[in-house]
Amino acid sequence: MKRKEENKMQSSVIVAVCAILMLVFLFMKVPVYLAVLAASAIYFVLNPYANPTVFAQQSITGVESISLLAIPFFVCAGIVMNYTGVTSRIMNFCSMLTGRMTGGLAQVNVLLSTLMGGLSGSNLADAAMEAKMLVPEMEKKGFSKEFSSVVTATSAMITPLIPPGIGMIIYASVTNISVGKLFISGIGIGALLCIALMVLVRFVSRKRGYEPLRTERVSGKELFQSLKGAFLPLCLPIIIIGGIRIGIFTPTEAGAVAIIYSLLLGICYKELTLKNFFDGIKETVLTTGSIMLIVGAASALSWIFTKEQIPQTLTGFMLAHISNKYLFLIIINVFLILVGMFVEGNAINIILGPLLAPIAASYGIDPIQFGMIFIFNISIGSISPPMGTLMFVTCGITKCKLKAFIKEAVPFYLLLLLVLGLMTFVPVITTGLVTLFY
Repeated sequence: MKRKEENKMQSSVIVAVCAILMLVFLFMKVPVYLAVLAASAIYFVLNPYANPTVFAQQSITGVESISLLAIPFFVCAGIVMNYTGVTSRIMNFCSMLTGRMTGGLAQVNVLLSTLMGGLSGSNLADAAMEAKMLVPEMEKKGFSKEFSSVVTATSAMITPLIPPGIGMIIYASVTNISVGKLFISGIGIGALLCIALMVLVRFVSRKRGYEPLRTERVSGKELFQSLKGAFLPLCLPIIIIGGIRIGIFTPTEAGAVAIIYSLLLGICYKELTLKNFFDGIKETVLTTGSIMLIVGAASALSWIFTKEQIPQTLTGFMLAHISNKYLFLIIINVFLILVGMFVEGNAINIILGPLLAPIAASYGIDPIQFGMIFIFNISIGSISPPMGTLMFVTCGITKCKLKAFIKEAVPFYLLLLLVLGLMTFVPVITTGLVTLFY
């Protein structure tokens, strides 16, 4: 018995050492997958009772989940859409809808992120695209560089919250919940955040005198022409959700449908060349490869946590010291935002998702509500210093200084916390649409 206790204590110390070393590597800006792989490998080196072959097995089997096939499918579909002129058509449609609103191009920016997010599934791709296309135009119209950059980065947060967000696919895979239900919930959350951002943009724009794109009313003919160009691409999210809900195809198969649909659009618009196609495939492989390396590395670490019964230990500790589920959610919100400031979102998804989801279930929290809160928190971290990925991608393209970005983003951070509070304390916001559809 004493020997068993000593072995358990030794394993706990080794796990703690691995976790600390992983954080050190991440702070040193070692690539995420290498930092996680190194931490996992150290566990098998230091623990004499661990079989090293398990390390290789878990790293490989972690990326073999059928549900993860949806990631390269949706990434490819989004990239092909960008090469077929879909972005410009949707941007034209957005400008017709929001052109007369105070804030003009800033409103277009928010709405474009929402609509394009439903096509690409990648927030970094969305932020990079809009930083290149819209920010220079916004500056010509008199918007400040920092305001334009903040609007671009913050609106790109909507992408992982709406279908087919890559973050939702990964979270559903590692926690064994319905990705279809997460998609439905994400529609409501994405719409809520879009409206909230547009209201804030209108308030700031009116205060600073940012003009609308136009003052004259849009004619029915102009609106019809812009809708005609954007209609087919905007049907994709409807096809995905409708097909999953009716049972025509699974979420994974929906990704394959999205690729076929995007290729058909390219042929229809006559803008998809052979060169664009191969460039899109290359970009898909690189993007998917970077995600899957993190998935594989984090899978090995998740196996270690499970073997050492970290989830059970954390659950027992939480239940013993925190009796109220809302207090638990507040603590988790703060914790995830802080972690999201330092660690890449997909890695957080795979490492912490399986740890925290069972604890939330122990408090009687709906798994869909907790899943959306989890993803939303990670998204806030992605635009926060010191290592927010969305912040760095956007500022890297727009050449906005980080200090100016952070100062400009303060009201946006407050808005995001308000929306997070609503998601936390009003469960129907995250579960209402799911209940309605299912």
